[in-house]
Amino acid sequence: MKLKVANGGADLTVSEQTFGQEYNQALVFQVVNAYRAAGRAGTKAQKSRAEVRGGGRKPHSQKGTGSARAGSIRSPLWVGGGRAFAAKPRSFEQKVNRKMYRGAICSMLSELLRQDRLVVTTDIPLAAPKTKLLAQYLKAQALEDVLIVVEAQDEKLFLAARNLPHVEVQVAASINPLSLASHAKVLATVGAVKLIEERLQ
Repeated sequence: MKLKVANGGADLTVSEQTFGQEYNQALVFQVVNAYRAAGRAGTKAQKSRAEVRGGGRKPHSQKGTGSARAGSIRSPLWVGGGRAFAAKPRSFEQKVNRKMYRGAICSMLSELLRQDRLVVTTDIPLAAPKTKLLAQYLKAQALEDVLIVVEAQDEKLFLAARNLPHVEVQVAASINPLSLASHAKVLATVGAVKLIEERLQ
């Protein structure tokens, strides 16, 4: 199959296997959730009543005080007491094998292409690392909420894009399902498309 190049270049031939897949919503949902879960620190920690200091003796008599019966000042009911179900450090990682991950990326790219949300260009002309220049270029292409994918790290493009809201720049080797799902459109260079195709085959 062929992809139309936006700035007048020759059509780009790509494989049906990467850009012609049916949209698998369940797989995409699972992989995006797993990616987000892997980004959680999981370092929250609280103390249970066994770990809070103090509370070794009964605070007052069982009867005759007019107060509720209490066995420890470190009960979860008391201020300064331990938590009843204390949070402990844990991993939120979900297992997603390589075939599932690649399948989800192919499915998302294919759906972006079907919905005319994938824009391919030969290059992104940027004379200097200026936010104004990139903003003008994106406005001319009618791109507001966009993920820009390039084949290699481009310092000028990164510096120009970092102050633009809803604009993200990524290298083709590190694209992820969350970024693909978070933007209205994807702008990719020809070199980036070829590199993505190689990695997903």
